[in-house]
Amino acid sequence: MSRPPLRDVLLPPDQRRTLAELAEDLDLTAGNARAKQSAFWTMLVLSAVIASAGVLADSTATVIGAMIIAPLSTPIMGIALAIVKQERIASLRFVVLGGLLVVAVGAAFSLVVPGAYSLVANPQIAGRTSPSLLDLVGAVATGLAGAIALARRDVAAVLPGVAIAISLVPPLAVVGVCLSQGELALAGGALALFLSNLVALVLAGTLTFSVIGFIELRAAGVEGVRRRSRLALAMIAVVVTLPLLANTVSTYLVSMYTARVEESATEWIAEVPGAEIVGVHGALHEVEVMVQTPDELPPTDALLDSLRGRVPAGVQIVVHTELGERIEAGSVG
Repeated sequence: MSRPPLRDVLLPPDQRRTLAELAEDLDLTAGNARAKQSAFWTMLVLSAVIASAGVLADSTATVIGAMIIAPLSTPIMGIALAIVKQERIASLRFVVLGGLLVVAVGAAFSLVVPGAYSLVANPQIAGRTSPSLLDLVGAVATGLAGAIALARRDVAAVLPGVAIAISLVPPLAVVGVCLSQGELALAGGALALFLSNLVALVLAGTLTFSVIGFIELRAAGVEGVRRRSRLALAMIAVVVTLPLLANTVSTYLVSMYTARVEESATEWIAEVPGAEIVGVHGALHEVEVMVQTPDELPPTDALLDSLRGRVPAGVQIVVHTELGERIEAGSVG
């Protein structure tokens, strides 16, 4: 007894949806377009507000709620479907405008952030400003799960899990917050995370929907499937992968010299009885040292001197106390 093809295992013929059925769900300009678009913009605004509030309040549960109701994956998968069908990519407009809307909401929320607020000390922000290749691998796997769930009639229940696993709205909210605070490097990292997730979804959707398109074309007696758009998409994937690879290397370096800052800061603060280092948060050009002390701090020049030769020259060292005081120690070297 021969084994069925892999495509029939992943997309059983009796559960497989057609491209026309997928278009009804994923194309916001098809069918009852007004109702679809109204629902899309309403839920996107609400998810942007929830995500921005959750990020600034460092509430994981709130951010997860924003992920579940965020509708951005619909037009993103619509892009994949349009590529497979060789149609005009109408969904791209909703992705671009929707992304700008979320960024604007995040920027508006950042206006209530106090001046001494540390962005990198917030795990919800720090965790979304330094994407790596592992994030891209996870996004591709998540995109495949979502595309297969959309293409089958019997596994739609996994879509909420896919929405949680693929991060779309929260990174854009972080982009807005960081831009409003003048942290361009952090904003760029969060944008790279969103773009990598977007490309992963489109790639996974294109691959999955191509299987359906191939089957439908073959059944209609049409030979071959045009690959020009998919080749362009593969080039985009490479363009996104390269900065993620570079960021993976920089993340390792930042982790290494952040540990060195923590070691030197612990020695620096040892002369103050009862003082301790409660956290060290590193970014590419700045390291923040969180200090809890019952007395005045030693001169920060001693800390900078101890870091010379151990940390790249030009890295800014900032000290925060538990009373909210921010001390610009200066740059190493």
